[in-house]
Amino acid sequence: MTKINKTKPVLVTGANGYVASWLVKRLLEEGLTVHAAVRDPQNEKKNAHLKGIALRTTGTIKFFKADLLKKGSYDEAMKECELVYHTASPFIASVKDPQLELIDPAVKGTENVLLSASRISSVKRVVLTSSCAAIYTDAIDTVNAPNGILTEEIWNTTSSLDYQPYSYSKTLAEKKAWEIADRQSHFDLVTINPSLILGPPLNPGDTTSESFNILKQMGDGTMKMGAPKVGMGLVDVRDVAETHFKAGFLPEAKGRYITSAHNTNLLEIGQSLLPKYGDRFPLPRRAVPKWLLMLVGPMANKLVTRRFIRNNVDILWQADNSKVQRELGITFRPMKETMEDAFQVLVDKKILTAK
Repeated sequence: MTKINKTKPVLVTGANGYVASWLVKRLLEEGLTVHAAVRDPQNEKKNAHLKGIALRTTGTIKFFKADLLKKGSYDEAMKECELVYHTASPFIASVKDPQLELIDPAVKGTENVLLSASRISSVKRVVLTSSCAAIYTDAIDTVNAPNGILTEEIWNTTSSLDYQPYSYSKTLAEKKAWEIADRQSHFDLVTINPSLILGPPLNPGDTTSESFNILKQMGDGTMKMGAPKVGMGLVDVRDVAETHFKAGFLPEAKGRYITSAHNTNLLEIGQSLLPKYGDRFPLPRRAVPKWLLMLVGPMANKLVTRRFIRNNVDILWQADNSKVQRELGITFRPMKETMEDAFQVLVDKKILTAK
């Protein structure tokens, strides 16, 4: 069991990101010193919210320049740290070159951070932000899983460079992390595997992230004729950050943790907004039939292939989140709270305007 000394600094890679910002907030509120590794420490637009949190809490933040693709880039930031959180990784649905834009940053970035941890003797634990995407590609994979439910023992075997390359990148990155961790003995590795993450961003600029594109489409009329019942999991960004925090400091934390609050689908997620916003925004109210999607989906959106529709629409998605609740004591927010808090940010920023 690994005990972390809270007087030592804690490294967070990609510290100004969506999940990482909430994690940094939690660490600063605990009075810790955070070594924030970011691409550009001088970028006020991306870092100001973290500096503001540090001023309002008892913690301290120090920024370090780091690049996922540069070897040894994290060495300086990692010095004296017993705990390392590696959250930095791209989340992009549509890419021109999956190898260059997804695979290389995810795999080489993870390799660089873990190799630094192997060299720096102070490191006792690395917590990696992985994904449920490292466990499955399509909802049909959950149906085909033992007992029809995803568990931490399962690995994604159906994604590739050509199909769902994001899922492939997360799978390869996590496997690389375990491979490096298994070759050494001075730190242990814990991975957090969240499903779709939604909830309010701490950084105002984070409304441009991939997760928020789904929210925008629900509120701007794109789905006013209905939404497909694409099976998926959903979890609140604040709960994911708390899971990271506990996975870092609870001595008994070990292995992988599926971090998903709700077994749900795209239509159900949209419908959770109806009570508060249904009279002002063209939210989805009904399911788009699968046969219709098979006809028009591929024409409307190149990412929505017939294979994707066949494997995800009207397919029940299920994951077992009992391990994270039992071992880390995590309780999850209701879907309605997550969705309303996230949607309200888009309304407040006038990204979405009421009809």
